Amino acid sequence: MTLRWPGSSHPEDDFEAWIAQRHQERVLDGSTTPAGPCPDEAFLQGLAKHSKQISLTDPRVGHAANCPICMRRLLALRPQYQARRRRLVLAVAAVCCCLIVVTFVVLARRGAETPHQAANMAAILQTVDLWNAGTLRNGQPSPLQSVTLPAAMVKVTIILPRYSEPGQYAVAVTRDQTGNDLLAQSSATATGNGDREEISVDLDLRKSKPGAYFLSTTHEQDQASYYYPLQIK
Repeated sequence: MTLRWPGSSHPEDDFEAWIAQRHQERVLDGSTTPAGPCPDEAFLQGLAKHSKQISLTDPRVGHAANCPICMRRLLALRPQYQARRRRLVLAVAAVCCCLIVVTFVVLARRGAETPHQAANMAAILQTVDLWNAGTLRNGQPSPLQSVTLPAAMVKVTIILPRYSEPGQYAVAVTRDQTGNDLLAQSSATATGNGDREEISVDLDLRKSKPGAYFLSTTHEQDQASYYYPLQIK
């Protein structure tokens, strides 16, 4: 026989519920005859909790199912354990929600701090002088100036070639002169320093391997990019 109690969390069909209700009413009316003595309080508490240690073949279960005294005690104990179980479930749910919120906050902070830390990391100051790059000497273009930068986070001040226009400039580090294999890029507005135009940009070259690359500058109104040999060490 399977015992079913009001408010049980286990699903049951209408017919089984109706049978259980009729039996409970008969027991409480004293219309049944229990066999054997009433079990002790510890047994009734275990039965009310649906303890797995109690077998339904135990004769004390049959007695409790047919004894009005035991039935009343079971009906009184059952809501107490159900209330405790609900409080436990709510407590576990609240803890899980708190853990989810804390995890979300930590991940959000890490995501926000990572670029912030990278931006505020001590950058190596470098100056690249392109003032004489591209000028004519004896009717021939001067060779492209070689530039050297470390494989690190660098803050580069670039002195632009003579006669460079003011405005916004894009700066990039690439593997070749076609702009392929982009390693780093940034942009800044040129500022006048006497008769010279300068730009200052942050370039993250930490993942770059030592070798030959190109540093390029592109004016916002000029579709052409000017490339300068670059050595990363």
